[in-house]
Amino acid sequence: MPRPVSPAGHATRGTTNTNRLRRVDRWIAAQPELRHADSPLVVDLGYGASGVTAFELYDRLRRVHPDVEVLGLEIDADRVARASAQLAQIHAGGTRFPSDSRVSFARGGFEVPSLRPASVIRAFNVLRQYDEADVAEAWRMMCSRLTPGGIVVEGTCDEIGRVSSWIDLDNRANPRHLTISLRLAELERPSIVAERLPKALIHHNVPGERVHRLMTDLDTSWDRNVGLGTFGAVQRWLAVVADLRAAGWPVRTTKTRAKLGELTVAWASVAPDLAG
Repeated sequence: MPRPVSPAGHATRGTTNTNRLRRVDRWIAAQPELRHADSPLVVDLGYGASGVTAFELYDRLRRVHPDVEVLGLEIDADRVARASAQLAQIHAGGTRFPSDSRVSFARGGFEVPSLRPASVIRAFNVLRQYDEADVAEAWRMMCSRLTPGGIVVEGTCDEIGRVSSWIDLDNRANPRHLTISLRLAELERPSIVAERLPKALIHHNVPGERVHRLMTDLDTSWDRNVGLGTFGAVQRWLAVVADLRAAGWPVRTTKTRAKLGELTVAWASVAPDLAG
């Protein structure tokens, strides 16, 4: 009998809060890789000490794709047992989540053990606790478990989900974009996201690096458009996005997405200068 394969990676701190991942969830819900997939499998990798992020992910995605399934993966067996018990309560009814939620939990890591490839793998606040040198292999392993048109969404957010950033990768582990998503109300400076950049970028926010220039340009435009704050933070942010586009940044954000506090740029414009 073959020996079971140990999950790839190590357990995270397990920090979990209700609605913490709402920003990335609504971005995933809008992606064609989810919407156009047949019976998509979406993996919540490293969901933490509670299964709540997987339940919320399913609840949000089912509204745009009723056939979606969510698989939560954790290295810690106790966390899998706890989330499975929570799922049993949901199936019994009486919670705010649908009693027929198509959610399951299993033990696993970056190798993503599942019976079929995933359309989307979300790995949030996982690689933050690793060394930057570990990122490429983790990306490779996760992306190898995608459908041909699938994506990995890997990123970081603060404890209550008001500041988020993520990278989306194709099934060949090629990064495509960096997206930042901010709660605009009471936002002091957009560069607050520098504290929550994905592991592949966070140590490169230094002068001379592309991502540092993005942080600088964001703050400069935010300050320049302070007068628009009279009309609301959204109008001020829309002006910032327009400024970046006019300055030559490869902005991929629609006006609708920008109103949510998002900015998406092509990966090449922020990729680390590894030769430096």
